[in-house]
Amino acid sequence: MGNPLSLCVVALDPVLEAGAVSALSGNPDIALVQPEEKADVAVVIFDRVARRELDLVNATGTGPHRPAVIVIASDLSPAEAADAINAGARGLLRRHEVNADRLARTVLTVAGGDCTVPPDLIDGLLDQGTGTDTYPGARGRGPDWGLDERERAVLRMVADGRETDEIAKELCYSARTVTTVVRDITQRFRLRNRAHAVAYALRTGLL
Repeated sequence: MGNPLSLCVVALDPVLEAGAVSALSGNPDIALVQPEEKADVAVVIFDRVARRELDLVNATGTGPHRPAVIVIASDLSPAEAADAINAGARGLLRRHEVNADRLARTVLTVAGGDCTVPPDLIDGLLDQGTGTDTYPGARGRGPDWGLDERERAVLRMVADGRETDEIAKELCYSARTVTTVVRDITQRFRLRNRAHAVAYALRTGLL
């Protein structure tokens, strides 16, 4: 078994911070550290998505140790989810959906280079877009730099956790076509793998 992941919890409300620390403290795969220490993952918790909170997400993810950031909010609309992603979030969770197991799984997923978004927000994010400069730190690009419809469909299903064979069956493609589409995306944007492709697409507005 490898070394545990280092994780810090950042919250404007100390009660929320204490709850997250308590939920994660018994997990052998996670080592809790202070926000000023080096962390692989940072969990940022707040009630509402507003400028102050988005600034906190951005500052956490762009700090000296650049941890992967998970946002836990009381609720998330597609527009708020897009703002959080543009501010630097790699994982999104709603507070009422979080328990110790789900939070730990999300931490491990994000630390592995993947991204995670509540499934019901995927369609809204596609409609909303995440590169529209709704947050000043957004790094989106113009629409002519994006993905075609087939690429968006495949990558959306990858983001939803679907395997290659499932995607092929759903979209009536061959498994080879799906693999080729993902490979083309990763090569075009110089990404490491399909997980990196999803995270990058959500962060830059390609999805």
